[in-house]
Amino acid sequence: MEQTLVLNASYEPLRIISWQKAMTLLFQGKVEVIAVYDREIRGVTVRVKLPSVLRLLRHVRMKRPFADVPFSRANVYARDDHTCQYCGRRLSPSQLTFDHVIPVARGGHKGWDNIVTCCIACNRRKGDSTPEEIGFHLVRKPRRPAALPYLTLSFGIHRAPASWRDYLYWDLSWERG
Repeated sequence: MEQTLVLNASYEPLRIISWQKAMTLLFQGKVEVIAVYDREIRGVTVRVKLPSVLRLLRHVRMKRPFADVPFSRANVYARDDHTCQYCGRRLSPSQLTFDHVIPVARGGHKGWDNIVTCCIACNRRKGDSTPEEIGFHLVRKPRRPAALPYLTLSFGIHRAPASWRDYLYWDLSWERG
């Protein structure tokens, strides 16, 4: 059966819940209905359209987004848009590695501000040198991302109900697959 998108009081998407949980929140008076499906839930004395989008009546504080971004190879690649930070080529993950801007042998550390996405050829050429020593210039200075680079929705982008689309923030190209 259909799922329901829950928005914060400020209309920011929070989560996707089951229709049963949506009905519970509705009857507890914690939400208002923003959009409905054509389908109805019927009881002996009540008929209610199944909610598609709900908005909380009270604002829920969210955790600071950067606190949730774990340091990992995949997140470094995502932060750098799968682009070598020395030559600027966008490549698949199998053609990438990451590089310490300041080599560990020279006091560099493993962290957001010293690791960049790098193609294998540039990594070999750079070796234990600094970028300046071999004439490399960084495409963009490495830094901790402010939020997770990607949000994966389990239902698939093309299957999102039309009633949700005004409330989800899309930053992607629409491709037919």
